[in-house]
Amino acid sequence: MEIVIQALQVIVALGLLNVWLIRSSKSTPYRGGDAQTISEEFAAYGLPAFMMYVVGGLKVIIALAMIAGLWIPALVIPAAVVLIVLMAGAFAMHLKVKDPFKKSIPAILMLDTAIFIIVLSVFFT
Repeated sequence: MEIVIQALQVIVALGLLNVWLIRSSKSTPYRGGDAQTISEEFAAYGLPAFMMYVVGGLKVIIALAMIAGLWIPALVIPAAVVLIVLMAGAFAMHLKVKDPFKKSIPAILMLDTAIFIIVLSVFFT
């Protein structure tokens, strides 16, 4: 089961790093409202600009913690808990701007994966 948890950690980490470090200024069909970039997305949600840096910083830290968690497992559950909070917030923002459900799918999948990591870590390691 440890291999499954580690694989999920890597998937989460690479997904977060991809969105925040590589694709932050690129358009995707999952951006909230009519946004084309992450900064436009946060504006569409009515959030102040500094929140983008707070959330982005936290997500990069979570990604690094998930990778470091391959060697330091104690980092994984706290990182997953913070990710759950952030992904619940992301889903709430999609609801706030009345996005179609499709735009919420990445947030829901990341939320579910973080929950799955915790459940597997607590009950199967």
